[in-house]
Amino acid sequence: MAYYLLGLVHGWNYWIGSTPQESIAKGIEMAQKAIALDDTYAEAHATLSALYSQKSEYDKALAEGERAVALNPNGAYVIVRYASILTLAGRSEEAIPLLQKAIRLDPYGPGGYHFWLGLALFMKGRFEEAVLVFKKVHQRAPNHIGAHVMLSATYSKMGREKEARAETAEVLRINPKFSVDYWANMLPLRDQPKDDIINAVRKAGLK
Repeated sequence: MAYYLLGLVHGWNYWIGSTPQESIAKGIEMAQKAIALDDTYAEAHATLSALYSQKSEYDKALAEGERAVALNPNGAYVIVRYASILTLAGRSEEAIPLLQKAIRLDPYGPGGYHFWLGLALFMKGRFEEAVLVFKKVHQRAPNHIGAHVMLSATYSKMGREKEARAETAEVLRINPKFSVDYWANMLPLRDQPKDDIINAVRKAGLK
């Protein structure tokens, strides 16, 4: 468990630290050590899948995600991790029912569960549903900057400029130095969906 948790911490440090690639490498090393000690540790496989996805190594990420779900098919965390990889890899249609299942299993789980569902819905052009889901993220985590970014993109795609600008203001309130280019580089989406988001948030006023 200690190695798994270290892998998880390094994964979070990818987003908030100063050496993101080093954090991913260390996270992968720690998750692999946890698995070497216990190959049936579903959460370690799930975390390893997320770390591989940050390097856009989708095949490795999907394989680890599938292994995690096979080991713990009713574990909300492992389901969300696998579904997040499906979303990033352009398979959001498959991800949506899995994310809905995870939220049923853990209705009081972290806001990130709803974030991934909102992103998957966005990818399928289901913008009205995505708005409702992203708002649920903020019921749990009002300063979840990713959900504010995606709400700005969603409203922008819907032509609801006033609401898009309001979400832009929230993003800049949380992080006045927010950079679209930095955020886009950190989000390991395939090229075309990423471009769609970048264009939408820039239209909403983010730079």
